[in-house]
This record gives sequence, C-alpha cells and structure tokens, in this order.
Amino acid sequence: MILNILIGLIGLGIVVTVHEFGHFAAAKLTGIEVEAFSLGWGKSIYRHKFKKTEFRLSIFPVGGYCKMKGEEMFQKALNDNEAFIPNEEGSLFAAHPVKRILTYLAGPGFNFIFSILSLSVIWFVGFTTYTFENKVILLSDYQEPGYEKSYPADIAGIETGDLITGINGKSVTSFYDCQNYISRNPEKTIRMTLNRGGRIIETTVTPELDKSTGTGYIGISAWIEPVIGYVQPASAAAVAGLQEGDRILSANGKPIENQMALSAIISKNPKSIEIEYIRGTTRTKTVLIPHISENGSPVIGVSFAGVEIPSPKLNIFQSIGRGTEETFTTLALSIKSIGLFFKGIDVKEAVAGPVKLTYYMGEAASSGFQTGIGEGLTNFFRFMSLISVALGFMNLLPIPVIDGGMIVFNVAELVMGKPPKTRALYRYQMIGSFLILLLLLLAVFSDINFIFG
Repeated sequence: MILNILIGLIGLGIVVTVHEFGHFAAAKLTGIEVEAFSLGWGKSIYRHKFKKTEFRLSIFPVGGYCKMKGEEMFQKALNDNEAFIPNEEGSLFAAHPVKRILTYLAGPGFNFIFSILSLSVIWFVGFTTYTFENKVILLSDYQEPGYEKSYPADIAGIETGDLITGINGKSVTSFYDCQNYISRNPEKTIRMTLNRGGRIIETTVTPELDKSTGTGYIGISAWIEPVIGYVQPASAAAVAGLQEGDRILSANGKPIENQMALSAIISKNPKSIEIEYIRGTTRTKTVLIPHISENGSPVIGVSFAGVEIPSPKLNIFQSIGRGTEETFTTLALSIKSIGLFFKGIDVKEAVAGPVKLTYYMGEAASSGFQTGIGEGLTNFFRFMSLISVALGFMNLLPIPVIDGGMIVFNVAELVMGKPPKTRALYRYQMIGSFLILLLLLLAVFSDINFIFG
C-alpha cells in the first residue's frame, strides 16, 4: 500500500504542478508579476530567484503553488478598512479583468492540454488492453441463499453463456466494451444484441445506479475460462503445484466451467479443496489450502488468462484526435457526475480524497508494471490524465475562491465596469472557503473510511 501511495503522490504532484504552471505561464504573458512558484508545499528547501520570480523546491512533494503579486495588498486593504484594493503596477488586482480571467482559465486549460498530450502519446506509441471475451455470467446464478436479488440483466432475459455482440447498434468484441458502455449509462435504457448458441436475440436493459460508485451495472460478470494466467509466488496455488497454463477441470468433484464457479466453491470451502486440472495432456489432482486475506476472505493467488487486444496503429494526427476525443469524453462524464449527487449516491464512497486518489493511481501503475514497464507507464499516464481532467473541471465550478468562482467574479466586474469593494470580495471568498472546507472534510472522511476499510 505504501508503494502505491508513493507512486500516486508523484502522479498527483505532477497533475497539480501542471495546473499551477498554467496560472504561472498566463500571468507572465498578461503582465502579472509572479512572486513565487513552488514545486511542493511547506518549508522551502531550495530557492533561486530569476528576474522577479523566486523558484522554490518545498519539503512536501505534492503539487505546488503560484504566488502572484497583490495577494498581500488585499489583506492589507482589509486590515486598514480600505474600500478598494490598491492598484500597484504588476499586481493581480491592477490587471484588466480579461487578463485575470485568462490567468484563472489557464490552470484548468493546462490540465486539459496535459490530458490530451498524454493520451495522444499513448495512442501513438500503442498499448494492449487486457480483458475477457464478451461472453457473460449472470450474478444471480451465484447468489448466496437468503441474498437473492433480481438484476436488470435478469429482467432483460439475458442468460449465462450469452455473447453480447452489440450495444445500441455498436459492435462489442470484449467484456471491456460491455463494462465501458454500461457503467457510463446508469438509468438509461440501452439496446443489446445477444448471440445465444448461434441464435441472435435483441433486448433492452436499463442499468441500475450503483450508489457507491455512481456508475451503472446490470448484474453480469465476464465468463472467464478457468485457465491459469499467473500464479503468485508462495501463494496457495504455488504451494499446490499449479502453474501458468493449467486448466482447472473440477473442484471437490464438481465440474468447473468458469472462474465464477471456482470462486463459489472456494468461498464455501476455505480450509481445503481438491482440485483436478490438466497440463498439456496430463490430468492431475492436488489439494489446495487457501490463504485467508486481511478481510477474512479465502484467496488462492492466481489470475486467469484473458484476451489481449492491441490498440490500432495510428499516425500522429489520428492519435491527437483520439487523445482529444477521450479527454472531452472524460470531461463530459465529469459534468454528468454532478447530477448523480442528487440521485442519492453514497457520497463517502463515491468521493475520493487525496489518500484514496493516490492509492488508486499507484495501484493502477503497480499492476501495470507487473506486466511490463510499458504497461505500467500507460496505466500511470492514463490515470493521471483522468485526474487532470477531473481537477480542471472541479476548478471551473463557480465556487468562490477556486478558479471558476474567481472567473465569475471578474466577469461581473467586467459587466459592471468597476472593481469590487474589498469587503465584497472578502465575503465572497469566505463563502467559498466554507464550501471548500466542507468538501475537504468530506474527502478526509472518505479517506479515513477507505483506510480502515
């Protein structure tokens, strides 16, 4: 977990630094003096002044900040009870409102540009998606007695073993395609084309909203063939002699057709399981003694072989197009997610604080590095692009103190044709500070819940 958080901190630091560098670049271009630009927060461990800007390296390597001239003038005007903030040359408040608006916009703008560039490079270099085939299992077929639930897939008439070949007229070739479309369309009816033993079936299904994640689900899982793709060293499977490529045939005498059937037996028999498997042409039996994880679940330490889908070969212009398209798709989903807060989602689960974000970013990179350096870097930059878009979008919300709120305030000044009074700006920022404090408390509570969970 510590390694994941360290990797995540680096990623989060890069994303925040890109945001602050956007403000820095725009301020310089519009004639606003930048007194300090810091990589990291807290006490400075290195300082170097170049022209009018002091560049700092601070002790906490998470993001950074851009300190513009005039911030102390606002505080001084407030303390001296002055009606307006003094317009000292080169200060933020002396600049024309349009220049200030451009400076505030540049932070989120650089986040979007960073995402486009990162994704464009990924598409240009190429990558491999690891997923499973588009054959599905109904979760209702493996429910515990007393916990029966009817899922949207059951209502739609989907059956275990069906191949999902199309969604809303678009071809589906993997379970990743299914997940991607279903998760993005909660509570929206979608058309599905199924292949059931050669017979084509058309149906409609309405994904339910998962209130813990804000995504859609219909109650299906991938049909994963029980062919071992990876055995964790020193795991229960390794001790039992299982190897990559082995196909599990039965567990405790029951035939195993897919990974879900094996998981169901393991969960009911955590102490000892007799496994029959085939390696090449040789059938062998072994006894598997699952290890018990920290949360009390039995684990055997294997992952199953999936499908590798290489990305298409794209030229530089096509790659930029895909990177731009993906960035704005993520932005559209971020905008859409605001509406989910009014649909009863579990905020403490759906909202991610810095600890949860850094952990997930590090986990994505770590899991990729297990496959190879290229996969690790791809996962890392994909997650950073996602966080970068989310950070840019959040900063554009019309909340006082953050960029979006200050843009609104400067637009109002532009319309009225006069600068804001010191007290008016102070009250405006106090409202924003209160809202930000609430969001921070929510994020901290979410992180605490995540850590102890």
